[in-house]
Amino acid sequence: MATQGLRANHATAANFNSLRHMPPPPQQLFLDVWSDFHHPRVLWQIAVIAIALLLAWLPVLVMRKRLPSGRAPARLGQDALRALVFPLLALCLILLGRGLLHPWQTTALLDMAVPLLTALTILRFALLLVRQVFAPSGLLHPVTRLVAWTVWGGFALYITGLAPDVLRALEDIYLPIGRQRVSVLLMLQAALSLLTAVLVALWLGRYVETRLMAAESVQISLRVMLAKLAKALFVLLAVLIALPAVGIDITALSVFGGMLGVGIGFGLQKIASNYVSGFIILMDRSVSLGDVVTVEQHTGRVTKMTARYVVVRNPAGTEALIPNETLIGSAVINHTYTDRRVHVPIPVQVSYDADLDAVARILEELAQGHRRVLADPAPRVLVKELADSGINLELGVWIDDPEDGIGNVRSDLYFQLLRRFRAEGIEIPYPQREIRMRPVSA
Repeated sequence: MATQGLRANHATAANFNSLRHMPPPPQQLFLDVWSDFHHPRVLWQIAVIAIALLLAWLPVLVMRKRLPSGRAPARLGQDALRALVFPLLALCLILLGRGLLHPWQTTALLDMAVPLLTALTILRFALLLVRQVFAPSGLLHPVTRLVAWTVWGGFALYITGLAPDVLRALEDIYLPIGRQRVSVLLMLQAALSLLTAVLVALWLGRYVETRLMAAESVQISLRVMLAKLAKALFVLLAVLIALPAVGIDITALSVFGGMLGVGIGFGLQKIASNYVSGFIILMDRSVSLGDVVTVEQHTGRVTKMTARYVVVRNPAGTEALIPNETLIGSAVINHTYTDRRVHVPIPVQVSYDADLDAVARILEELAQGHRRVLADPAPRVLVKELADSGINLELGVWIDDPEDGIGNVRSDLYFQLLRRFRAEGIEIPYPQREIRMRPVSA
């Protein structure tokens, strides 16, 4: 019995010693910090924190001035240094200061600073990874910083032991909506959950888009359509998952969906038609990026395709934004639908006195010497009409780069043939009329 009692006493002492080395609970840690603030010894802890933060901030200032802005992958290392040097160095210095002060006094304030800096380091590292995954944009930086600081603020409230009181106060402020009680806490949880889910959905959408764009065997228009559908599907799933996760009944959105349907049916039918037409164009692949098209009075190369409109850029640099509904409802001339080679007719008129064989030979030589004219099919001269003033000919040439313009090829050949005709004495006739005077009897 004595032996069993002695063993029990040893076990109790061991458990007590292990509890002494465990970190205090959040509420007790906050009370210890509050107790330290009533004694002058807290000034040593404040001095350690101030010195640690100042010494950790100095390398950041030096890096901002001397570290050049590089590109990936060098930029990843530079961004990591800028983001992690301050919290890691401050954490190490505070741990060192806590070790020096611990034998002489309590260090509750430093005990609280250690997990806060650790959480800040982890969040900055996660923020760095998020920025490397997503494409740079003006909205990404503030959104990710908002999420990171919100998470860090919640962790700080937990460490200080104030989280239960803050959560209780936010829960007491509510707005009754029908049968549901929507509190400020619920709205904040929904916003944070929805924002996180949308970020994950955008990351998945970008990953799918990258993989689709790398599949060169699939036509570019189909890749664009699938990428847009994937992004929309991921965002919709994020909303459907995030809102019920925090206790919001999404069946209440059916009223909003009905109102949206009525609005689309009456006021937004043109916009809805353009979006539907855009998906039809992407699916039937009648128009693709890089095609040279003529839509009504606009001729040019398709440089961009969105869900609402298509951008057609002409050789002069002017861009026309054509609604997708127009492409579906009107005739579209796609000059490069099945073959990128385009026939360019160049009409020419010569006098009846000209040697047609010599004229045809000159025109073919000029066409063959142009850098954009194809050798196959070969340039060809045709007699189109025996007109009143002269013989109408047509020089037909083929090019395979219509996106660079068709009119400039015709202009170059006209300049050359005018110089050659003048040198060879070949006449381009003026309009001629023959007038006969008949005598009038008295």
